Amino acid sequence: MATTTVPFWKRKTLAQLDTGEWESLCDGCGLCCLQKLEDEDDGAVYYTRIACKLLDLQSCRCCDYPNRFKHVPDCIQLTPAQADQFKWLPPTCAYRLVSEGKDLPRWHHLVCGDPEAVHAERISQAGRMLGEHEVAEEDWEEHLIFRAG
Repeated sequence: MATTTVPFWKRKTLAQLDTGEWESLCDGCGLCCLQKLEDEDDGAVYYTRIACKLLDLQSCRCCDYPNRFKHVPDCIQLTPAQADQFKWLPPTCAYRLVSEGKDLPRWHHLVCGDPEAVHAERISQAGRMLGEHEVAEEDWEEHLIFRAG
């Protein structure tokens, strides 16, 4: 009789994940590495299509992930302890989904086995982003793509 193994993200809490499991949840969409603007009136967070200077615009991966804080001191380190703060992440983000007790989408590489599916499904902004050096900061509002939350 064959037994089905329950995936780690369904059987473990975020706090129980080891570093490899935690890192593997990242779907490679790169959306968390896009520049964001916060509405001063209501605190809403808006994503722009302007990428962090370390984000590869095609692969949606950080060009220097191990040393990113040296180059981008305000880069946010996502940890399981911050799960209650993940509301600013896109609704497709595995970190947010797992923290909310939801399953991963069918295109997630841990489900389908294809790390390129996130791009094929157009979840990522691969090929549609601008480098932060290409747009003056005062013009970022012209490049909003969605509101978080």
